[in-house]
Amino acid sequence: MAVYSIDGLIPVIDVTSFVHPQSTLIGDVIVGPGCYIGPGASLRGDFGRIVIGAGCNVQDCCVLHSFPAHDTRLEDEAHVGHCAVLHGCTVRRGALIGIGAIIMDDVVVEEEAFVGAASFVRAGFVVPRRTLVTGVPARVVRELKLEELA
Repeated sequence: MAVYSIDGLIPVIDVTSFVHPQSTLIGDVIVGPGCYIGPGASLRGDFGRIVIGAGCNVQDCCVLHSFPAHDTRLEDEAHVGHCAVLHGCTVRRGALIGIGAIIMDDVVVEEEAFVGAASFVRAGFVVPRRTLVTGVPARVVRELKLEELA
C-alpha cells in the first residue's frame, strides 16, 4: 500500500485490517479494526478527514475524499462497492453503496440503506434507513425487505 503524509498527518491503520498493497492512503485517514481496503482504492485525507469504522469494506478502485474541514465517514459494517466515489458524506452502520455509485457532499446514507449501482446521490440528500435509492439523480424506490437486509 502507498501511505503518504501531508501537512504532518499520516494515515492510521488498525493492525487487524487488510489494506491492499495497490491502494493509496493520504494524510488524515483512520482505518478501524477488521476492515478491507481493496486494490486501487484511494482514500485521500488531504482536505478533510476520512474515517473508516470497524468491519467496513471499501472495494477495488473506490475514491473517498472531502472538501475542507469536513469528514467522509463510514460507520461500522458499511460496505462500498467497486469504483464508487464518496465525497464529504456519511455512510451509517450497515449501509451498502452499490458499484459505481457517486455520493456527494453532506449526503447521509442512514443505517442499513442501499444505494443502487451507478446511482448519483446529490449533495445534501438523506437516504432513509432501510430503503433502496437508485437513479440519476437518486430517489427513494422502496423500503428494503427483511431478506434483503439479512
